[in-house]
Amino acid sequence: MDFEEVVEKRRSIRRFTDDDVPRDIIDRILKIGHKAPSAGNNQAREFIVVRDQRVKSKIVEAALGQSFIQDAPWVVVVCAHEERSASRYGGRGRDLYSIQDATAAVENMLLAVTNEGLGSVWVGAFDEEKVSNILDIPREARPVAILPIGYPAAEPSEPAKMSVKEITHEGMW
Repeated sequence: MDFEEVVEKRRSIRRFTDDDVPRDIIDRILKIGHKAPSAGNNQAREFIVVRDQRVKSKIVEAALGQSFIQDAPWVVVVCAHEERSASRYGGRGRDLYSIQDATAAVENMLLAVTNEGLGSVWVGAFDEEKVSNILDIPREARPVAILPIGYPAAEPSEPAKMSVKEITHEGMW
């Protein structure tokens, strides 16, 4: 697939087959995530890879019962390393740049997942404190996204989108 095809094909996948995904594919996805831009090249992001069913079950609880998370063979929790960014950029690094670094990695990973013929969904609805406790995330970092990754059990249709013209402003709002 060329890049535009990958972007067009990406969907939010919440149903997975029972097929396992080889670790080398997950490693490629993580590498693509790590290639995302970051403020000052601080790379203020961390990835936690989860396979253990008991841990995934606890993540489901922290994610407001979104059970499909446990159904995926792999779960990647993407964290913003707030203090790594704050050490260079102060409060703006902590509050904004670290989040941007992590979420840029998330988008790269979602596109890499699609390119590999896999599916995922960006889960943002979860209790940060609970996820941090479950995964022993240190105070200087913050979980910002949960990505369950596996082979899609179904391919959803394309959701309705506003036109680019509707959301584009020339010169100013």
